[in-house]
Amino acid sequence: MGMMIIDGMHVEFTDETNVLDVIRKAGIDLPTLCYVSELSVYGACRLCTVKDDEGRYFASCTVKPRDGMNIQTNTPELHQYRRILVELLLASHDRDCTTCHKNGSCHLQELAERMGLRHVRFKNLQEEHPLDLSSNCIVRDPNKCILCGDCIRMCDNVQSVNAIDFAGKGAATLVTPAYNKKLADTDCVDCGQCRVVCPTGAIYIKDHVDELWALLSDPKVKVVAQVAPAVRTAIGDSFGFPLGKNVMNRLVPVMHRLGFDEVYDTAFGADLTVKEESEELMRRLENGPLPLFTSCCPSWVRFCEKRWPEFVPNLSTCRSPMQMFGALLRAYSNVHPDPDGRRLVSVAIMPCTAKKDEILRPESHTNGVQDVDFVLTTEELVSMIKTYGLDLSNVDKDAADMPFGITSGAGLIFGASGGVTEAVMRNFILGHNREEINTIKKIGVRGEKGLKEFSFAHEGRIIRAAVVSGLRNADELLKAIKAGEKQYDFVEVMACPGGCVMGGGQPVHIGHNVFPERSAGLYETDINMQIKKPNEFPLLEAMYATILKGREHELLHRNMGGH
Repeated sequence: MGMMIIDGMHVEFTDETNVLDVIRKAGIDLPTLCYVSELSVYGACRLCTVKDDEGRYFASCTVKPRDGMNIQTNTPELHQYRRILVELLLASHDRDCTTCHKNGSCHLQELAERMGLRHVRFKNLQEEHPLDLSSNCIVRDPNKCILCGDCIRMCDNVQSVNAIDFAGKGAATLVTPAYNKKLADTDCVDCGQCRVVCPTGAIYIKDHVDELWALLSDPKVKVVAQVAPAVRTAIGDSFGFPLGKNVMNRLVPVMHRLGFDEVYDTAFGADLTVKEESEELMRRLENGPLPLFTSCCPSWVRFCEKRWPEFVPNLSTCRSPMQMFGALLRAYSNVHPDPDGRRLVSVAIMPCTAKKDEILRPESHTNGVQDVDFVLTTEELVSMIKTYGLDLSNVDKDAADMPFGITSGAGLIFGASGGVTEAVMRNFILGHNREEINTIKKIGVRGEKGLKEFSFAHEGRIIRAAVVSGLRNADELLKAIKAGEKQYDFVEVMACPGGCVMGGGQPVHIGHNVFPERSAGLYETDINMQIKKPNEFPLLEAMYATILKGREHELLHRNMGGH
């Protein structure tokens, strides 16, 4: 423990990594553009510059706190310095804010307001660059980039993908894939985490909202939506609800008012996944190959294909919950056609940008037919609700539609890292022993830690399991498995740190880690669920006895022939 003096206040510090963290601990919101606590320190924007008692100026994010350090954070000179820095950033920036995807949530825009900037004295002399529209999931706009480097460090430090980097020198510096490639021609896995940390509109979600508006107003179309577990504890952030609040019972009636004919729960698809993956694990324990890697996360699947092709046979053949549900819904609609003869359009509301690409992959299709027509991220659904003029806080609550509105708690917790593994472990329990179910969550399966290792018993055998989130963590784990340093039977992998609740399509809170609130919202909902696991879910069994009978592999597993 040490003591610093900050603007005349004595402030204790313990394990804070830099002076900036101690300043924020003191309640001073020092502005930054390039500092994200989860990433390596870069010190590019210099907005967090402070002055010590010897007259030296330094970026507070780059210096470790020292006992007795005496600094000032808000002198007139520092105010003017920060103001000029922001003005210079604006001068070399496309300032067409009114039509920018980030308008209203842009950190640079926020800083300009905070600094009281009403006029930029300098002309923008930067060369205009074309948008990169090559990805199915995200768009790059180099004209909005301020060279903070956050996306590069996220792609490298956290995700180990390295799809983008700095190129050029001086005023010609750009953030771009190597050799001016398009994003689609790189090793990008569409996780969208670069978009999460981007403080401006330089990286944004590829939008499909306009296409949905047209379909929702078409009387010849029946638009049916499924809503992923992670969406319900994140979307409320944008409408004034407490962080992590489950607003599914408010979201359903709002989506009906938008024009969706039916609103179902993707957790039903997750229940299917639990059942199928549990059975696959039992087969793999006998016949291999092990470990069995989960396949719910499309970014992880692509990362494995590109970086670790030797482990592709270890990927589960199970489709993701979204794709399982999409296939089941289409099969159900064929058996129970719309009485008005309307064409089915299947929409998935997801926390994930990569799901936009997953629905297009041939192995996700059933007999050559695309099961899910559109993916909208949480952020896109927020924009639709606001465009319509609706408010989640001002609607009568309602439940998701039947027959896919009831799920188990196991399917619901898929949204948090460790949820898939916990659900599979629950499903191995025979009967309904609450104490045994509650014991599972205490063995290390929950939490934000990037790698969690534990074991559990089933039918006299000890099953070794690991849960990993963040692709750099996955990369390190695969190296250890390949080297024989680690042995597992079952490995859950999620590309986004913390799992789907922190997906690339979720609302962003710069500088605040919302994983604890969002995951807690799912676990709290699970507490009140009467059905805890798929093997005690009568409606699920009814689907297996009717729609799915004899078609389990066709509808619920990836068509590897199209792989």
